[in-house]
Amino acid sequence: MRHYKTLTWSDRLNIAAWRKVGIPIKKIAELLGVHYSTIYRELKRGQYEHLNSDYTREMRYSPDISEKKKQDFLRAKGAGLKIGNDMAYAEYIEYMIREHKYSPGAVLGEIKRKGLEFATTVTKPTLYRYIEQGVFLTITNENLPVKRNKRDTKYRTVKAKKAQRGTSIEKRPPEISARISFGHWEMDCVEGAKGTKGTLLVLTERLTRYEIIRKMKDKTADSVVKALNSIEREYGSALFRVLFQTITVDNGTEFSDVVGIEMSMRGKKARTKTYYCHPYSSWERGSNENQNKMVRRHYPKGCNFDPVTPAEIRKLEKWINNYPRQIFDWYSSADLFQAHIDRLLTA
Repeated sequence: MRHYKTLTWSDRLNIAAWRKVGIPIKKIAELLGVHYSTIYRELKRGQYEHLNSDYTREMRYSPDISEKKKQDFLRAKGAGLKIGNDMAYAEYIEYMIREHKYSPGAVLGEIKRKGLEFATTVTKPTLYRYIEQGVFLTITNENLPVKRNKRDTKYRTVKAKKAQRGTSIEKRPPEISARISFGHWEMDCVEGAKGTKGTLLVLTERLTRYEIIRKMKDKTADSVVKALNSIEREYGSALFRVLFQTITVDNGTEFSDVVGIEMSMRGKKARTKTYYCHPYSSWERGSNENQNKMVRRHYPKGCNFDPVTPAEIRKLEKWINNYPRQIFDWYSSADLFQAHIDRLLTA
């Protein structure tokens, strides 16, 4: 079990002394046995503007200011505030929501599944209420994912005015829709700011919600096929055919090269089967739509993907795949995906 330490008054005095003599933040964290982000938050909490003798101003750290904020926090909402008795718990929740962009439910689910030990616990409604009331020092409602309005949601199927580019979703086997078999994906593009070309190709495995993301130079059919070829090289043609049995897409021109998508880059052997949604029916790729919202937590609409590096895309992909999912009892998509991979390799 992991235990999380909250800073004491003595720790704050040490931090002030060590900073005066120039000891690096990571070294201070090592000396106190905490993560370096804890020290960064502490310095921010105790920050104030100091007037020097030459009338210049600089930002400094005061252990007194930080300690007062802590005590104010403990008294903020009266004796009934459960979380006020466990600063380590509060700081962990703040850190995961602020830095890792977790939802309140995901934080509480991960704590439960991993068996992290704290002095107290709160329910998800209580945690949302605390955030709404401004109990926390560094997070507000602005740090939370946008809630989806499920009221009166109505879907309708629009008949195509012209022939679809490939096989219609109407011919897709029902077990794929039921999410009872592995290896069936949805594919979409996440576009950058208007006037830029960089685009993300996102693939979501329907059963596990595992995400694969590749940056493309533009949103064209040629770039889509090149990205799929790259994934095929990564997994190998034989495993690709097993992992990517079907891919469901919309009718955008970027997915117009049916042959290029379905045929292996090595020879003329089929590597997958593509199904095309009805026009204006994004709900038929519901997994994609939900995953795209997670992408937007890191790259909001209007951002420019052109300067984004492959390393940053891998970091985003890892974050999505390791995110605790309530639908999976707070296990992650990576946990489930790896279990299916292991099963395939040992079959």
